[in-house]
Amino acid sequence: MDHTGEVLILTGPPGSGKTTTAEALAREPGSPKVHLHSDDFWHFIKNGVIPPYLPEAHEQNVVVVDVLTKAATGYAGGGYFVVVDGIVGPWFLEPFRKIAAPLHYVILRPPLDVAIRRCRERGGDTLTDPGPIAALHQQFSSLGPFEQHVVSTEGHDREDTLRTVIEAMRSGMFRLAS
Repeated sequence: MDHTGEVLILTGPPGSGKTTTAEALAREPGSPKVHLHSDDFWHFIKNGVIPPYLPEAHEQNVVVVDVLTKAATGYAGGGYFVVVDGIVGPWFLEPFRKIAAPLHYVILRPPLDVAIRRCRERGGDTLTDPGPIAALHQQFSSLGPFEQHVVSTEGHDREDTLRTVIEAMRSGMFRLAS
């Protein structure tokens, strides 16, 4: 799999398998790859962080997405295939659309009950409250022109999802126009 200098935004609601798929994709043979886990960029804020799913976090989220975009741009410019994994809805795409690198956008969409179960099972310092999970799931449920970028993961295991994303990349159908 050679996508040197390209960027893939792998997104979807919490519990959709973004990180699992991104980590597996970054280990695939081919071009050198970088996995940017967007949650890390929010965790870099040590004082004054606002949970990113709250409306009052908008300005913070704009800054974080800008920094994430700059990191992706730098790695892609250095010849890496960059996999950005995180909740990057269409409302956050504008900064990414300005980069010169070819940009792919894949939205993973699991059933809501699966997303909630996965979030609860993983534990740690992650979102487990069904309310915000359901609200974020709803934001990814009807995306208008971006529906063509959706991959349903219903009934998929990890390997199925990985194969589907690899095929999406190969097809070029999930590429965003500049």
